[in-house]
Amino acid sequence: EAVAAEWMLEFACSCLCRHFAEESGAEFRRWRDVAQALINGLSQIPPHQKKTVYLCQLLIRIAQGKSLGLKFENDQRISPLESALSFWTLLEREEIKLEKLHEDIRRLIQIQIVAVHMENKYFKEAAEVLERLFTDSESDKPLRVKLATVIKTKDPYVPLLQSFSYSLLISKIKSYIELFMKENETNFLIQEATKQVASKGLGATAWQNRHVEVNENDKSDLDTKQRFVLSIILLRDVLGQRRLGQKPKESRVLQSLNNMQNVEKNEVSLASSRKRQRWTHQEDLELKSGIREFGVGNWTKILVHGNFNNRTSVMLKDRWRTLSR
Repeated sequence: EAVAAEWMLEFACSCLCRHFAEESGAEFRRWRDVAQALINGLSQIPPHQKKTVYLCQLLIRIAQGKSLGLKFENDQRISPLESALSFWTLLEREEIKLEKLHEDIRRLIQIQIVAVHMENKYFKEAAEVLERLFTDSESDKPLRVKLATVIKTKDPYVPLLQSFSYSLLISKIKSYIELFMKENETNFLIQEATKQVASKGLGATAWQNRHVEVNENDKSDLDTKQRFVLSIILLRDVLGQRRLGQKPKESRVLQSLNNMQNVEKNEVSLASSRKRQRWTHQEDLELKSGIREFGVGNWTKILVHGNFNNRTSVMLKDRWRTLSR
């Protein structure tokens, strides 16, 4: 089951990448929902699939980057692009090559976070987000100073913002996607589907968009495919509507960085259903180290960067309360 789920997630991510690159909005949204349902079904992210999961979440947020009213994080100040930047940071940590492309995309996301706020005349929020975006490092200083100057002008059409436009960001993301797709051509489902299409001489027209003549010999195979598609849609909807206290309409709200590591819908109920396990001395050290680095309250960041044994951010919070006593 786990292996099959991995194949499905990789396939869904490939579809998401392709439709993002082709700017096929409806298809992108369809595979977004499928990918999210599969991610939500993970009890934790397998190390070798972190890049796949992070890329799915990045694309979902970039696609909605100009929708400031849409929130992916618990912190309502965080815009879709600022959330995307967090996942881009996680992606960068999963690979050491492509340094120039990484730097270009990071800079473009940072600039567009400010630009989108300015386009909506949220100048105060643009100044606040600038404080969150940059550290005090010397390498960040030139861009930070330029953006601060731009915000003071209250002009969203200054040359800097026009030169590093949203369309350029999309173009760079597409370049990254192209490289990712080449690396993932060995996905089992893609290979098998390609063989099936080639063996039957089928064209590239989408199956669901054309009339299909079905004889009795093919009917069983077609019914199986239809059931599979319906089961994925059902999985997506059921997982979405099980969110505690949410209406069905809200079920399409996507996963935030705050619960990415364990990809859980309701950490409290999940944690209580698990068999209690003693905290090890090493886990306590990891928790203390994480608090020193990220501060009390940033439990998800501590969880993502620490080496814990099947823990949730709620467990980390409770453990710190115990240690503090």
